[in-house]
Amino acid sequence: MKKLFFHLLLPLVIFSCKEKDDKPIESSALKPVVHPEWIMQGNIYEVNVRQYTPEGTFNAFAKHLDRLKEIGVQTLWFMPVHPISKTERKGTLGSYYAVANYREVNPEFGTMQDWKNLVNAAHDKGFKVIIDWVPNHTGADHPWLNTHSHFYKKDSTGKPTWKFDWTDIRVLDFDNKEMQDSMTSSMKFWVAETNIDGFRCDHTEKYQSAFWKHTITELNKVKKVFMLAEGQGSWIFDAGFDMDYGWELFHTTVSIAKNKKNALSIDSVLMKLDSSYPKNAMQMYFTSNHDENSWNKADYGTMPGAIHAPFAVLSQTFYRGVPLIYSGQEVPVLRAISFFEKDTIVFTKLGREKFYKTLLELRKNNVALAADASYRKINAGDPKVVYSYVREKDGKKVFVILNLSKTEQTIKVTDKDLHGNPNNVFMGTNEPLSDKEWKIEPWGYVVYEYK
Repeated sequence: MKKLFFHLLLPLVIFSCKEKDDKPIESSALKPVVHPEWIMQGNIYEVNVRQYTPEGTFNAFAKHLDRLKEIGVQTLWFMPVHPISKTERKGTLGSYYAVANYREVNPEFGTMQDWKNLVNAAHDKGFKVIIDWVPNHTGADHPWLNTHSHFYKKDSTGKPTWKFDWTDIRVLDFDNKEMQDSMTSSMKFWVAETNIDGFRCDHTEKYQSAFWKHTITELNKVKKVFMLAEGQGSWIFDAGFDMDYGWELFHTTVSIAKNKKNALSIDSVLMKLDSSYPKNAMQMYFTSNHDENSWNKADYGTMPGAIHAPFAVLSQTFYRGVPLIYSGQEVPVLRAISFFEKDTIVFTKLGREKFYKTLLELRKNNVALAADASYRKINAGDPKVVYSYVREKDGKKVFVILNLSKTEQTIKVTDKDLHGNPNNVFMGTNEPLSDKEWKIEPWGYVVYEYK
């Protein structure tokens, strides 16, 4: 029986600040999407500044940069850093997504100079930095409500309106070209003035396609940026985004973990990706993020205990993807982190840190896990519960075997191309692999690297 949960601490990785040439990716758009080369074997770490430290400031978070660098984190995605509206605020501190001013920072986090210092420090250590951008609405006391009320959608009485029970926001009108230009200008401000590397754009929708196409073109005139859309669909890449959300894979894995679907359902995700998306379009894969953690109990409830591990391996090694880790997953935090109140994450007893370090460093160092590396499914056991595949590029190969069930499974690898003496990444040793049968434990995982 393979010993699968011994985690090898790999050597420290030093990220280079030097960017390679950008890599063209085919799209259905007239011009192909051009991804920054650094994201192809990169990763994303979502930073919740408010909850990251007792202080909840940029300066306090900066003390974690060396630790995150040692794990192998590359791209830091900061949840909204803007001031939060006070009118009809949710809870004591309010929602990050009720933006009071697009060109300022939340004074709870520090000053604009503190932010610039943090970006510079991150860049000096080899990180990339993107910030969350909220385009659909502002907070309920944003200055535009007084100076440019025509930027907003109105209710039957002519007052700016909101959606659902989000009384702390006011919805922007994307039919207003002046509003669009103001939004674009504000985004350019952050690139030009603070030297960030891109944006994660909240709740992108297809009707905004022309706006995003124009805005991304304008941003790239300042600096080549990386653009992540919280949405799904081929239109996102036509509009110039680099990546969308891998919701299909996430929801499928949650269903598998709850025994509502089996491993074969992952094939449907692959089929949709290949049939509905431009060639080599990328998706962000995850087992948690701020929304899923706060509202849907990810991953401590959706994939509790040992169940989390094989799905995390899947998110880090799957086809056409870039993986995400949310603040505290390396601990792990086994609760919902509060959205509107102070709720500090305690970074002690980092039980998953070696696990994530192993995966992040493998991705960075092995081109077979690049977003544009090939994918081939392998039959290594009961296809309803055992999911295995090979990623390959430039003569490099990574073979992944996952037991997505609560019972021990029999593994038999008949593909002779995979036989030999590959490196078991988590064991840190080479071991013989042939067509001889062996057992994999419940929720087990093996990752083989061929050099």
